[in-house]
Amino acid sequence: MSKTNPGFFFEDYTLGQVIDHAIPRTLSGGERAMYHALYPSRHALYSSDEFARACGLHASPLDDLIAFHTVFGKTVPDISLNAIANLGYAEGRFHLPVWPGDTLHARSKVIGLKQNSNGKSGVVYVRTEGLNQHGSLVLDYVRWVMVRKRDMEAPAPDTVIPDLATHVAPEALLIPEGLDFSHYDTALTGEPHRCPAYQIGEIIDHIDGVTLSEAEHMMATRLWQNTAKVHFDATFRDDGQRLIYGGHIISLARTLSFNGLANAQMIAGINGGAHANPAFAGDTVKAWSEVLDKADTSAPGVGALRLRLVATKGSPAAGALKDADGRYLPEVLLDLDYWVLMPV
Repeated sequence: MSKTNPGFFFEDYTLGQVIDHAIPRTLSGGERAMYHALYPSRHALYSSDEFARACGLHASPLDDLIAFHTVFGKTVPDISLNAIANLGYAEGRFHLPVWPGDTLHARSKVIGLKQNSNGKSGVVYVRTEGLNQHGSLVLDYVRWVMVRKRDMEAPAPDTVIPDLATHVAPEALLIPEGLDFSHYDTALTGEPHRCPAYQIGEIIDHIDGVTLSEAEHMMATRLWQNTAKVHFDATFRDDGQRLIYGGHIISLARTLSFNGLANAQMIAGINGGAHANPAFAGDTVKAWSEVLDKADTSAPGVGALRLRLVATKGSPAAGALKDADGRYLPEVLLDLDYWVLMPV
């Protein structure tokens, strides 16, 4: 009997199945330093303990996407080791900040299954929860993944596609305890623009770009302990290329958005998202954002801004997303709809 883990194939999943993912991870300032070196993130709340204390927190938390990538990485051996592609996200909420010293683990529940018409693969929908050492929920989200079949003759399961919300309602966003932007100092953040300065429908071209390298994306993927074969093994794809981890693109785009959204401090929710096209080493990533909505929160001085963050390769016009038939343009890498917390 083999002692190695071949990973789950599509026919191994059942509706309602709960998977407790292995290898909990204790996070430290090392992850922050590596994250800021890789991308590099510059939001003040995640860079300065003193700034965070002035905003009502006891210290600077770890970047929200550090928590997201850590939890995501825990799920890969059970959810996407044999994935063809990670297709999308929905209903994501950040429940609690993550601090250096916290230990995160993850569990997922299968909430949908659909075999593809070619009979060689299928789409698995899971709701994943990330929990800390106290058993408290740190974040949760839904994602769906296209996974290979092992046995082409295995019968297709009944098709169940979950009914997912189009977005997280602003009143359902969770504000970290104590967060207070009443005395927020824009002189320390790099830009003066607060929530009221942004208009619904406004397009922000973030201008800057980053050319992807094999070294950085491999380091990032290993940092989050993501073991998906398509990111490491060049023989796993017919084109002989290693696919860039989609989370790497999310973090690059979020960092690029600093230029124009420096005060969009905390990610509070992920409404939806799609990795529209694959990315490979040598591609140059740029980004633009569209303001979708604004909302008040119960926290003093804190507003919520709903943004569409789009990462592209090359330099298509800011605002360009889909063709006349509704298909993503080939230059579009990421389409992410999310909520951020920023001062009013």
